[in-house]
Amino acid sequence: QVQLVESGGGLVQAGGSLRLSCAASGSIFSINAMGWYRRAPGKQRELVATITSDGRTNYVDSVKGRFTISRDNAKNTVHLQMNSLKPEDTAVYYCAATTARWSRATDDYEYWGQGTQVTVSS
Repeated sequence: QVQLVESGGGLVQAGGSLRLSCAASGSIFSINAMGWYRRAPGKQRELVATITSDGRTNYVDSVKGRFTISRDNAKNTVHLQMNSLKPEDTAVYYCAATTARWSRATDDYEYWGQGTQVTVSS
């Protein structure tokens, strides 16, 4: 089993920045790709960004150029740097991990954190 714990959410004004972190523990040797998802009120969960074990990244179009995903394999952590935040970025953000090399499919991510709230005020 793998445990994921997110931190770093909060309230920020539009145009501001936040950095989310996710710490992995447990059977981390099984993890390959990791990702950040978000769920806004009344909307379905959305893939925000993914990163493979060798650092290849992928982003949803709405956050390209504003968000950066990174990981530190030695510390078993993954981060999401969010800049130029917009009110539409308001959501609960979830860290996820998969044993697959990479996937965009939610169902492929076997491990999930509890989520951290990000609220962007206008």
